[in-house]
Amino acid sequence: MDARFLGIPELAEAPSVAVVVDVMRAFTVAAWAFAQGAEKIVLAGSPDEALALKARHPRWLALKDGPPAPGFDAVNSPGLLRSVDLEGRTVVQKTTAGTVGALAVKEASLVLCAGFVVAEATARLLRTRARDGVTFVVTGEDGQADEDLACAQYIALRAGGAVTDATGFLDRAGRSRAAYELEHGVRQGVHPDDIALCLELDRFPFAMVATPEDSLMVLRPHAVPPPADGASL
Repeated sequence: MDARFLGIPELAEAPSVAVVVDVMRAFTVAAWAFAQGAEKIVLAGSPDEALALKARHPRWLALKDGPPAPGFDAVNSPGLLRSVDLEGRTVVQKTTAGTVGALAVKEASLVLCAGFVVAEATARLLRTRARDGVTFVVTGEDGQADEDLACAQYIALRAGGAVTDATGFLDRAGRSRAAYELEHGVRQGVHPDDIALCLELDRFPFAMVATPEDSLMVLRPHAVPPPADGASL
């Protein structure tokens, strides 16, 4: 499989297939939101847009990264979100990197959002849907975030059929700048379990597909069953 790894500023045009990677923490949080029963996630372009959407839809739950803020119901932390009942709810998510990356490739024919927690399901979906190559959007640090690049490289190898040990990729993510900032209180709105939850390989059996719906970019879970014969990719 032909794979490119680009930061958000390097996206000169919409790719055919895009995998937007934000390990710490946007798309780990998104996966946990679906695991907690969320029906869909609306990806907002700004905090003001997120709050305006919630104002129009009072039952929607808005979350952002950073510390708690007026009008927002939750912060971008998997450790904090995992105890929230989201059954049937719509979540509006705005983050510094992940949602920005997804909106930057909204014209692509297929947009997947990913982290380690949905790596295998994402790779399986790519294997069936990505015939002309994939652009992996490394959202953090203008494309230099090693936790996102490591995850993207791992998914690319798995999608290409390689039998790949994830240990080295997870170790890189665990030593990343983002992990350091989460551990040492540089980032706010953090639960002590956030790093470990972001590094749980294949915690969930679904991929996450973002599509335009009524002028919004909406993320939904997409079940990806294992191969019928039980074989790996």
